[in-house]
Amino acid sequence: MELTIDLPENVDRVALLGPAERNIKLLRETLGVSIHAGDSVVRLSGDGASVNRAAEVLSDLTEAVRRHKPLSRQDVLEYVHRASTGIANGRDVGGLKQNDMLNVYRTDRRIQPMTEGQRRYMQAIVNNDLVFCTGPAGTGKTYLAVAVAVAMLKEGEARRLVLARPAVEAGEKLGFLPGDMIDKVNPYLRPLLDALHDMMDFEQVQKFMSVDMIEVVPLAFMRGRTLNDAVIILDEAQNTTAGQMLMFLTRLGHGGKMIVTGDTSQTDLPDGEASGLVDAVRRLHRVPGVSCVTLEKTDIVRHTLVQRIVEAYGHET
Repeated sequence: MELTIDLPENVDRVALLGPAERNIKLLRETLGVSIHAGDSVVRLSGDGASVNRAAEVLSDLTEAVRRHKPLSRQDVLEYVHRASTGIANGRDVGGLKQNDMLNVYRTDRRIQPMTEGQRRYMQAIVNNDLVFCTGPAGTGKTYLAVAVAVAMLKEGEARRLVLARPAVEAGEKLGFLPGDMIDKVNPYLRPLLDALHDMMDFEQVQKFMSVDMIEVVPLAFMRGRTLNDAVIILDEAQNTTAGQMLMFLTRLGHGGKMIVTGDTSQTDLPDGEASGLVDAVRRLHRVPGVSCVTLEKTDIVRHTLVQRIVEAYGHET
């Protein structure tokens, strides 16, 4: 198997590969793969499993360099060991340990995946910079995404948290709601705020929002921005058009992570309008660095009645 990996422009090549390419030599010796580093790419060849492990270690090393962490010989060997033994892909995002527990601001809140599907979803977020998650209501798509983002903010692995939602009307007209534009879109953003308040004290949320460490905004407000070192979550993404989805995805900046969630069975777009979420998953599911996770009815963790309701309506949709 042969694999070519592009070296990110914003990562110090010497810090990543090591003095005199020491880190590359360690990978060659410990994993038994052929590795050749060029100015902007690294080429791997060997048996499939070893190449995949080497690619995983390089990804972990890249992430460490982005966080300005010096890499010793022992650090590299530790990443190799984790990749070889399958321990959380060597990554420790948001305080995520082997027990899958997230370290959020509220000390009385213990957040971890409750189903195997949720566990796959959380690991996909840890291991990829862009994750799409689809599934029915109650499967924790939004809640877990916000939890990982809050944990990363607390651990200093992200500088900002941006939560966005399309303000699509589900049978109600924005114009008839009281107040200015912010007041009108607030009901659409409320589920994201509810999740935040479950993980942080109210005063802390307000403080972070006042200094733009946390933003909760309508999707339309994202145009023209580039978000570096941020975790960006798009909720209810099934209600975006293809053009809106492209606009959102291209906001991702250096050191950023993006999570897109939605339920493709609950689209509020006008008749005949294709969902940008469905279109994006179709186009991007094979792109390296992108993960697409589908949660099922068995992953529903709300009241037991919710699962029965989803199943009952599922027979007609």
